[in-house]
Amino acid sequence: MVAGAFFFALMSALVKMTGTRFPTMEIVLARSLVVLAIAWLTLRRLGVPVRGRRRGLLLLRGSLGFVALTSFYYAVIRLPLADVTVIQYTNPVFTAIFAAVAIGEGLRRREMALALVAMTGVIIMVRPAFLFGGDLSALPALPAGVALVGAVFSAAAYVTVRFLGRGGGDGTGEREHPVVIVWWFALVSTIGSAPFLALDFVLPRGTDWLLLLGVGVTTHLGQLFLTLGLREERAGRAMAVAYLQIVFAGFWGLLLFSEVPDVWTGVGALVIVLSTWWVGRERRARR
Repeated sequence: MVAGAFFFALMSALVKMTGTRFPTMEIVLARSLVVLAIAWLTLRRLGVPVRGRRRGLLLLRGSLGFVALTSFYYAVIRLPLADVTVIQYTNPVFTAIFAAVAIGEGLRRREMALALVAMTGVIIMVRPAFLFGGDLSALPALPAGVALVGAVFSAAAYVTVRFLGRGGGDGTGEREHPVVIVWWFALVSTIGSAPFLALDFVLPRGTDWLLLLGVGVTTHLGQLFLTLGLREERAGRAMAVAYLQIVFAGFWGLLLFSEVPDVWTGVGALVIVLSTWWVGRERRARR
């Protein structure tokens, strides 16, 4: 889980570096092509068909993930790494809400209250002028809003994965292989981002190819170690370690981009982390 958090944070740093030279959609396409190739080779070696069984849900999951990925990359390029990572970590709150609506998982009043607390943490970090005045150094509203949209769509994508993992009505026979889900996500992201290159394309040169390749490879490694960690350790303890991604993101932001979080960012981050952790604790206790 520590390795997964490390590589996801490194992926964000590489996206921010490449974002100074390439449009967001070109980075999304590069990432998707690398993951698509790795997933295809993996499925071929396992002898698992790539087409999947529930193609409608696979397409929906891929579409939701594409919007989430694009939003996250857009925000990463324009916000400090630690800040956008913290905002992305509000997605467990939205996941709990969507799961209650779509899957029928109960949602307690305390969990709804914690969701509002997490949103308060985002407001503290963004510090909109109509609430805090214009004297405080705040995050740009548009990238922060896009980051929050990315968290919402990430949550919707996770709930769709829950559907795909449940299988048919009897829970058997229709479960999708995890790598098939990853392959469809990469496929939809490739198809969705490719047309934008006709509007704005920058030819990579020299080390640019390595940086773009690194975005895809670090994404794959992050997903790999995250999966291994969740397989070997209880979800609650494993996901608590995953919050180290915020620490690693802060480290890369300071080392590579001289980003120093202020006190307000620290307060907002603490509010978000505690509230999302408590939501997860409430749901595990209920199960």
